[in-house]
Amino acid sequence: MTQRRALITGITGQDGSYLAEFLLQRGYQVVGMARRASTDPFERIEHVRGLITLRNADLLDQSSLIHLLKESRPHEIYNLASQSFVPTSWEQAVLTAEFTAVGVTRLLEAIRFVDPSIKFYQASTSEMFGKTHEVPQSERTPFYPRSPYGVAKLYGHWITVNYRESYGLFACSGILFNHESPRRGREFVTRKVTDGVARIKHGMATKLRLGNLDARRDWGYAGDYVEAMWLMLQQDTPDDYVIATGETHSVRELAELAFARAGLDWRQHVVEDQDLKRPAEVDLLQGDASKAKRVLGWQPKVGFRELIEMMVDADLKRYAEGSPAAGLPVER
Repeated sequence: MTQRRALITGITGQDGSYLAEFLLQRGYQVVGMARRASTDPFERIEHVRGLITLRNADLLDQSSLIHLLKESRPHEIYNLASQSFVPTSWEQAVLTAEFTAVGVTRLLEAIRFVDPSIKFYQASTSEMFGKTHEVPQSERTPFYPRSPYGVAKLYGHWITVNYRESYGLFACSGILFNHESPRRGREFVTRKVTDGVARIKHGMATKLRLGNLDARRDWGYAGDYVEAMWLMLQQDTPDDYVIATGETHSVRELAELAFARAGLDWRQHVVEDQDLKRPAEVDLLQGDASKAKRVLGWQPKVGFRELIEMMVDADLKRYAEGSPAAGLPVER
């Protein structure tokens, strides 16, 4: 039997690192697409770097994608690459559109040109729902994105549907709700909180500034969610699926739980900063993953408390061991 080959764009990110681990455990040959950079972005995949193949290509460059597919000949492609930080999308709206929207089209065109039998996974997002029309949100809920990132992701979602229906590609979109881990970037609110807790616990800061404490999200564990990505490409028919826990928690709850894990009272350290609120807020995202549970047999395994405590413990350990990140200026 031929060994399965998978190409992961965005392999150096949180989801890419967990997906690479998952596929390696299932005997896949894993190829990771990475952009050329002057700095080493491979921290999250260092532990599996000797087991995967890294290739340079860019979602902004059509010819590099065609060359990559001809060279690596993947059976499956997981498109996880994008400009994925919502606040940055307000500052770099055009660049976000080029990567997160048009980049999907370039990749689909490369598949159509090189090998239409390749199975394709597109990383969609709950941010496409934005100003929600109903709670919880399912595959049938109308979209109303509230950020340039959400709008760009919606384009990527619909172009994936369009190529599936127009050219018969096996192309799926996973509409993933927020999913976190100790590998999450510090710019995201969950990791900002757990990292802030660790810095305060180690005497490196006294305050943590956050935006809207009442915003609610459906937070799951990234390690659980990459399994759903893989399951989508193992089906007989391509389709789109919401992946979520079905539970929501506020940023206030997140802070309370994280500080408590470190033996601290969040009210003594958290400052609600109006300047950190979004121009257009998304107040409540809650997913209905019943279709994924029914068709894919997928279930989330890690609960919210376990997830946040896992992240706090990891950040406390990093600072205790004197990691490179533990040299930031003290916040008063």
